[in-house]
Amino acid sequence: HLYGQPAEMDVINEIARKHNLRVIEDAAQAQGARYKGKRTGNLGDAGGFSFYPGKNLGAFGDAGAITTNDDALADAVKVLRNYGSRVKYYNEVKGYNSRLDPLQAAFLRVKLKYLDEWNSRRVFIAQNYLKALSDATEIKLPRVPDGAEPVWHLFVVRSSRRDELQSFLNESEIGTLVHYPVPPHLSEAYSDEVFRQESYPVTEESAATVLSLPISPHLTIEQQNRVAELMLKFEKDKISKKQTT
Repeated sequence: HLYGQPAEMDVINEIARKHNLRVIEDAAQAQGARYKGKRTGNLGDAGGFSFYPGKNLGAFGDAGAITTNDDALADAVKVLRNYGSRVKYYNEVKGYNSRLDPLQAAFLRVKLKYLDEWNSRRVFIAQNYLKALSDATEIKLPRVPDGAEPVWHLFVVRSSRRDELQSFLNESEIGTLVHYPVPPHLSEAYSDEVFRQESYPVTEESAATVLSLPISPHLTIEQQNRVAELMLKFEKDKISKKQTT
């Protein structure tokens, strides 16, 4: 569910059933999102959530959670997170130290009450962006799949002039980020893997064109309008320059 956009889970689950596969949702950026009325993290066999401070629901430090309706899987996860142990000092399997500490849980418990409100604000901002930039011809806007209710952790556009656009906005003191600039198959960490030699043109094109615009729930309408106005100005200037050359 990248960027807070629910994936088209009907298709994914159908493929999984056909091939007898498990479906694990990456819901790290999708706290509160829905697909056909159901919350993310409840659409497959299990879901993983990140509560890193920058997420829609963020702790005061690193934190996360796994959700599942499978009792056996839940039991296995509980053992794995606690050194692979049910009873202290008796390790059944090789496990991890991955328990959510009470302090982070306390922060999350307070902030959880505001999640829907903050997400609604993100939806409002995203809708404004979609409307304000609807006439753009060289900026590709995000598409919402049928049945999806995104929570817009990020609002990501695509432009063949991404680096120029980012520099232009930066000159006007508007911060943007690239999520994500290096495809996994091109990272040094996987330089010895076979798939490093393969070509993934869609992934590579996305990494070269994506740009995340400001979308904090605390962003004002005036700030957002300025972002949109400058983006349209950038496009207009580039089109005019192209026509005169």
